[in-house]
Parts: sequence; C-alpha cells; structure tokens
Amino acid sequence: MLQHVVGQLLLGPACGCRTSALPARSLGASPWQIPANANFHSASFSETDRPRVLITGGLGQLGVGLANFLRKRFGKDNVILSDIRKPPDHIFQSGPCIYSDILDYKNLREIVVNNGITWLFHYSALLSAVGEANVSLAKAVNITGLHNVLDVAVEHGLRLFVPSTIGAFGPTSPRDPTPDLCVHAELMGEYYHYRYGLDFRCLRYPGIISADSQPGGGTTDYAVQIFHDAVKNGKFECNLKPSTRLPMMYIDDCLRATLEVMEAPAESLSMRTYNINAMSFTPEELAQEVHKHIPEFQITYNVDSARQAIADGWPVSLDDSNARKDWKWKHDFDLPELVTTMLNFHGSDTRIAQAN
Repeated sequence: MLQHVVGQLLLGPACGCRTSALPARSLGASPWQIPANANFHSASFSETDRPRVLITGGLGQLGVGLANFLRKRFGKDNVILSDIRKPPDHIFQSGPCIYSDILDYKNLREIVVNNGITWLFHYSALLSAVGEANVSLAKAVNITGLHNVLDVAVEHGLRLFVPSTIGAFGPTSPRDPTPDLCVHAELMGEYYHYRYGLDFRCLRYPGIISADSQPGGGTTDYAVQIFHDAVKNGKFECNLKPSTRLPMMYIDDCLRATLEVMEAPAESLSMRTYNINAMSFTPEELAQEVHKHIPEFQITYNVDSARQAIADGWPVSLDDSNARKDWKWKHDFDLPELVTTMLNFHGSDTRIAQAN
C-alpha cells in the first residue's frame, strides 16, 4: 500500500485526476524536516476525554457550522475557530476565534502548542471557480497550506481531518461512480499515515447545501442560490445546463459524517479517505421539486461556460459503500427533505399559503 501511494504521488494517480507531481522531500514551507526514520503516532485519549479542536479556514461555508456542531458536543471553549479574516460579532461571541495563517508554519505551530490542540480540521481552501480565477493563490493555499498542516500534525501527534471534494477532479477522472482514493490531498494524507503514523482522516464531500450561509464561489452554488431567489423573487437564473447532474448533500448530513469519521475507532477504518454521498440531481430536477412548493416559481438558464466546463469534469455520483460498511455512514436528507428544509428556513410559508 505504501509503495502504491508513493508511486501515485510522484507519477500522478492512475485514475487520471489532475494533481501535481512532487519531489519526494518537497513537502511545503515548514522549516521542520521529518527524519527519514520517524515513526509518529497520534495522541490517544479515552472516550471520556474531550479533544481540543482547531478549525482552520473557519469563516468559510462549513467552518462556522462545524464549530457550532462540535461545541455542542465537546464544550464551547474546546473548539477554536481560526481564519485570516476578522469574524463578525456574532461569531466572535459564540466561542474562541483567533488569527491563523496556514502559510505561516511558525504561527500554526504556536497555536497548536499554546492551546494544547489534539484534533485539527483543515478547511482553508479556495473553491473551484475562485481557484480557477487565481491559480497562484490556489496553489499556495490548497497545496502549500496542506503540506504545512500535515507537517504540524505529524510533529505534534494530532488527529487530522482534511476534506476532499468533487472540485478536485478533471475531465479524465472516473465520474460514475467515482472511487474513494484519487486526488492530491487524499494521497498525501494516506502517505503520511503509512509512512509516519499520522492519524489522517478524510471525506470527499459532494456539493454541500447550507441554509444559513451565502454561496462561496463554488460551481455548485446554484443549488444554494436557487432557494434565496425562489423565496425572494419567485424566479432563478441558473448558470449551468438543466441536465448537469452532480452529487449533493445537506450540511447537517455533512457535519454529522465529519464527526462520525473522526470518532470512529482506528481499527474500523479500512482506509483513510472515504466518499460520502446522499443524492445526485440536475438543476431541472431541483427546480421541479421547488415548483411543488412554490407553483409560480420559474427557472431560466444562462450558462456560464467556465463553470459548465468545470462541472462537466466532475463526478456524477460518489461510491460511498466503504463508508457505509466501515463506520455505518447513512444520510438522512434526500431531495424532497432538502428542498422542504431549505424553503422553510428561508420563509417560504407565506408564498406556499398564498399559492394554496
């Protein structure tokens, strides 16, 4: 397995995914060098102990929701949200929030040491459409930042979670269904696990739909914006073709899966990277479901060629059979439940009552 992972790192993945070939020892900007004979293992703790959690990139779509979710489980002061941006007052007052730049290895190291961090959730990344528009920044944040986090996690024996995504795929990737292990972050984490004993855990997320956040520059943003516009205006202009099928998930399922894989006993994990899936739908199918609640709703299409090209290279569905087998993953939200929940959150009751 180790030789397979190293080969994938240096030569590129057999599945044809787009990832950079790396020199064997060029692992980010951290000054700390991993000895060739290192054999680190993650810190162990009993079921009654509460982890000390750091979330990087915490002000993104998932970070705030994850922090709230974990604070209910582990206590407000045991979950630290970090970002390079100043948080809004309501987030700042909800629990510990600090400045953290993942490109500054010394800063990252100090935060881990000074706060006794045992779990690290790495959410600092540029999403697909934003990353394509600024490739140099995407390389720095998504690759160098990842290497810094991997190095600090090994050095300090952390349990590390790194989300992967359907956004890491290109036109030659297997699309229906997509296997578990395929792209750069996943392969790096597997390598660090087998080479250095890092307790690395990774989920490949589908498009995540959240009721209480704004679209963040991703290709699947239409599946969030449609609810805002449907309730506010009764119409929506979609930038993808009506037949574009992509895997999606409601955020509650996403957050629960993230905690479940982090709490899963190591011996139950047959791998370190898992797909999770809930549903796959097209803009046309989503619009039809919205129309059941808001009969006057109308959708039009003005295809963005750049976003469409990205979507055309992404998986149609994700094979999550290993997650369902190893740690009993099971989603709760299908398309009807998703649409009902999103519209209720955005206050469609008045429109529905008027339609009835």
